[in-house]
Parts: sequence; C-alpha cells; structure tokens
Amino acid sequence: MLARVYPIVDSAEWVGRLLPCGVRLIQLRIKDRPQALRAEIRAARAQCARAGAQLVVNDYWQLALEEGCDFVHLGQSDLDTADIAALRRAGVRLGISTHDERELERALALEPDYIALGPIYPTLLKAMPFPPQGVARIGTWKGRIGARALVAIGGLTLERLPGVLAAGADSAAVVTDIVRNPDPEARMRAWVRVGLAA
Repeated sequence: MLARVYPIVDSAEWVGRLLPCGVRLIQLRIKDRPQALRAEIRAARAQCARAGAQLVVNDYWQLALEEGCDFVHLGQSDLDTADIAALRRAGVRLGISTHDERELERALALEPDYIALGPIYPTLLKAMPFPPQGVARIGTWKGRIGARALVAIGGLTLERLPGVLAAGADSAAVVTDIVRNPDPEARMRAWVRVGLAA
C-alpha cells in the first residue's frame, strides 16, 4: 500500500527537510546534476532508512539497483532500456508514468507496483505534450488497473487533494505546491494530515 501523499524533490537536502513532516514515500528526481547523482541517491536513501520511509528514484534505475533503493519510477522512454527483470530479482519496486491508453497497456504488461496518471491539472513544472487528464479520468484508470496502486500527478494542490483521492487515486504526487510554498514544511504537514483523513 502506497502512502497517500507522495512528494517529488530534486535533492537529498529536500528529502531531509520533508521526512520529519510525516512523509513515508518520497521521490528523488534529479535532471540537471548527473555528476551528483550517486551521492544524492545514497544520502537520500540513508535519510529514508532512518525515518522508516521509502525512496523512489526517478529514471536512474541502475544507480537505484546498485544503491539498494526501494523503488524506481520510469517514464515511457525509460522502459526502452531498463532491465525490469534485474530490478525484480533485486526486489526493487516499480512505478511507471502513463498518459494515454497505449501507455497504460504497455505499463500493465510489465506488472508495475504502481501506475502514475498525469497531468491531472495543468502543471507549472514542465511543458507537457499531453493535455490535462482531469479528475474523472482517475476513476477510469483505477477501474482498469484494479488493485494495483494509482498515483495521480500534475498540478495538484492541497485544495485539490481530497477530490483526487475521492476520485480513486491511491496516492497523490506533489512538487510545486510544496517546494514553491513560502513554508514548505508546514505545507507538507498539511498534505499529510489531509491525506490521512481522506
């Protein structure tokens, strides 16, 4: 069972800041500092281990495997080169991004531990080639994937969180609503409270 709230951050420093807020699942997504990857993953994994939380490594499945991480999150293009069998043998759990029916079918064939659907709302983080999915699609996707966990992502805010969870998402991923907030720790604690109550 996934934690109801799922922050995504770009450094071990952020991991350390948010774990004391009640976070039990957190993704490390580093796009612009390849030279720092191993050190960042190692530091974040150690922090998660001390806090009893799980670390998800975005994209860099080889490093996640070598560093003994809990989860890897892969986009569709990453699936072309990832050694899914090696991850399975090592007990590394797998999450996969999906945006349309074709991607969902591909993901389901790999039997991941969770499937992410997004963007639910317009997102500030990056330009997306896919239009917003909308909350209604969460229920459709959940119906398709059954007991497997569904993560909603994209444009989520604290105010939108209850509706996303009520629509069928098992977990809600958040980036900008936390890291761009004037008080990220307070905002994260609020997310955890609302997620537990939903």
